[in-house]
Amino acid sequence: MTDHPRDLPALRRRLAEFAAARDWQPYHTPKNLAAALSVEASELLEIFQWLTPEQSARVMTDPDTAHRVRDEVADVLAYLLQFCEVLGVDPLAALEAKIERNESRFPVPGAPPEAREPEG
Repeated sequence: MTDHPRDLPALRRRLAEFAAARDWQPYHTPKNLAAALSVEASELLEIFQWLTPEQSARVMTDPDTAHRVRDEVADVLAYLLQFCEVLGVDPLAALEAKIERNESRFPVPGAPPEAREPEG
């Protein structure tokens, strides 16, 4: 493990620097990054494709499979962050806004109406 910071802005900078050092920016179009993100998500899915729910819950107990899962998660996250960088999307702000919309759309069952309404 390296001593690099694990905060989102630092990781985004490292990804940008990595791509820039290799002159990959011309290939990092929104379409290409969305396609790459889909491919990597599919590679993550492939690990679980024929597993039962019980087997999938234990996937991290096998060191080789756990390594594959971590690698694919990293690939998905890397392409998502690069996609966001190219389009100027703040992924944490987008997630926060989506959670807030979902809290309004899907209230807690049985909650009183005033508890269902978002504050603000």
